[in-house]
Amino acid sequence: MLRSPSLRAGCALTALCLAWPAAAQTAAPADTQADGSYHDPRSDIVVTALIPRSQGDILSGTSIVTGEELTRSLRPTIGETLARQPGVSATSFGPNASRPILRGFQGERVRILTDGIGSFDVSNTSVDHAVAINPLTADRIEVLRGPSALLYGSSAIGGVVNVIDSRIPRRVPDEAIHIDAIGTYGSAANERSGSGEIEVPLTENFVVHVDGSYSKTDNLRTGGYILSKAMREIAAASDEEEIQENARLKGKLANTAAEVWEVAGGFAYIGDGGNLGMSISHSENTYGVPSRLEVEEEHDHDHEHDHDHEEEGHSHENVTLAMKQTRADLRGEVAVNGGFLDSIRLRAGWADYQHQEIEPSGEVGTTFKNQSMESRLEFVQADRNGWQGASGAQFFTRRFQADGEEKFLPKNQTDQFGLFTLQSLDLGDTRLEAGARYEHTKLQSDPDADLFAEASQRSFNALSGSLGISQAIMPGWRVGLNLSRSERAPSAEELFARGNHAGTQAFELGNPDFGKEKSWGVEGTLRGSGNGYSFSLAAYHNWFSGFIYESVVDDSVCEAVNGGAELEFPCYAYAQADARYYGFEAEASVKLAQVGSYAINIDGVADYVRATIKGNGPAPRIPPLRLLGGIEAQGARLSARAELEHVFEQDRVTDFETPTDGFTMANASISFKPLAGNDRTTLMLSANNIFDVEARRHASFLKDFAPLAGRDIRLTARISI
Repeated sequence: MLRSPSLRAGCALTALCLAWPAAAQTAAPADTQADGSYHDPRSDIVVTALIPRSQGDILSGTSIVTGEELTRSLRPTIGETLARQPGVSATSFGPNASRPILRGFQGERVRILTDGIGSFDVSNTSVDHAVAINPLTADRIEVLRGPSALLYGSSAIGGVVNVIDSRIPRRVPDEAIHIDAIGTYGSAANERSGSGEIEVPLTENFVVHVDGSYSKTDNLRTGGYILSKAMREIAAASDEEEIQENARLKGKLANTAAEVWEVAGGFAYIGDGGNLGMSISHSENTYGVPSRLEVEEEHDHDHEHDHDHEEEGHSHENVTLAMKQTRADLRGEVAVNGGFLDSIRLRAGWADYQHQEIEPSGEVGTTFKNQSMESRLEFVQADRNGWQGASGAQFFTRRFQADGEEKFLPKNQTDQFGLFTLQSLDLGDTRLEAGARYEHTKLQSDPDADLFAEASQRSFNALSGSLGISQAIMPGWRVGLNLSRSERAPSAEELFARGNHAGTQAFELGNPDFGKEKSWGVEGTLRGSGNGYSFSLAAYHNWFSGFIYESVVDDSVCEAVNGGAELEFPCYAYAQADARYYGFEAEASVKLAQVGSYAINIDGVADYVRATIKGNGPAPRIPPLRLLGGIEAQGARLSARAELEHVFEQDRVTDFETPTDGFTMANASISFKPLAGNDRTTLMLSANNIFDVEARRHASFLKDFAPLAGRDIRLTARISI
């Protein structure tokens, strides 16, 4: 059971919301449409920006995925769902565990949220751990990259992904019963998935919500060889016939089937001066982790620096993860309508998470447990002659425990308290913005006979801030500049890791003496739109001191803390050094012609990041340059789209990585809205990776052993009545 000052403070904050006056009433927010979708009539309003504002007014890279684009992009994981957005890649640890990568940052530097509150899972501890958010239930996904995301925590230096659903209703339906449902079939993994939700108004102010989802997939069919070219060459040179056979394997990716289900219920009281609602959900996810095929007879740590080889007898073959989470969420808002404050908002959540890693014998190898709670209170200021702002406080507590063969971390607890503010001033052609966040973090680990003989405790005070300006340079065009200074406390994994971790095939070694990670950043933006076109460009540069990263070191470093015993896996140690990240992302859309009732549009995306660690060369697992272009015919009822995505070769690698070949994917889709006047009921047929190419993401730990999906024909039906 969790007992800590931060937890007690979080509970007090939750109790405050539960005591919110029942007489408080609020109208449906301006960002709710009659069909129940969560956005302003202007579809570019970004709710995650703390002060809801137009996408063009935010001084950093942003993306909004909703409507038909969300239906077309929907995949079983949040990482794959967002992978075609500018500045976004994915960890791609097989088809069932894929977390978003923003501007080359992953893990602790990207926050995954559901309606502004954390996902409360352990996906940050290892790339083989799935995110406990089901994209099937999403109404809308917002991605903030750069300094704007720091208001959600110092760990969001890369950005924030916020998945917004309707489990806590935001409006009272006009209908006696409102139904939304979606069903999908995907051929690459024989994917069968469906999700449905019902909202029923019990009174003119009280509404209840129920939803459920189910998904089942078989082993994923890939395009081409299972092993990369570098791995095939090594396996083909082996004297063992079975290993030679691995070099010839194509098609199905073994042990990648999955089954996921989720149920949830919620309610809300909604009136003229406030709203209060809560939801409870339970999800279970059982999925296989891709095999790391053997490519040589014996494990050789010297070669591991170049090839990420697998030791015989320590493969990830047929390991299954059985995950479950029970979660409770609460949201409240009261309209103050005063001279200074416009409203007060509160968001809180709690979750009990567990997953077991089941060996081929059926025995449980390791059990991971995580209890978390987060509360966030925001005071939103009234607009005073162009001056807007919001300030607030945030509590977070997390208790993590691992037991079993892969217990590479001792039992530990993280308690965090933050204060933040965002202020903006609109002077017409010129807009100014300033944000700041103070964060106190305490991390402590329990003594563990297998890892640490004594308990350890660290405390950090981090201060982050940003200053920005945007200027209108012509009608519809603005240029912006944002300067930021950020500090991040190291995570429990970076401090306390000390043991074998089969998920990443490494003996991971943290350093309990790490200091704060600090960085300066600058980002420039250029955005424009007009009759039939839009354009957005963001370029950024970050300078880090005390940047925390993992690298392969001599085995003796890890053996020294492992009682001198020989290691099962290569030694990966966390270290701190200066680092530099820079890159850009751009997107554009142009209307080419109007052919009858159809608008013919072309669009494109480009992104690139380059990262260097001082004294260590290129940072590991950095996505290469990518270009994506599409052409679309858009009609009121029928639309068709074709696109090409080219990912360049990544040959700028560390001394323990292999280069990754480039690839080009062709995709196409056609959508039909069968009900006149109902834009949310859609039938869509799409073909992805039409030419069945072999594709691998360089950012993936498994990219040499697990390619992306091959040709995938998908049929999706979305219904809203």
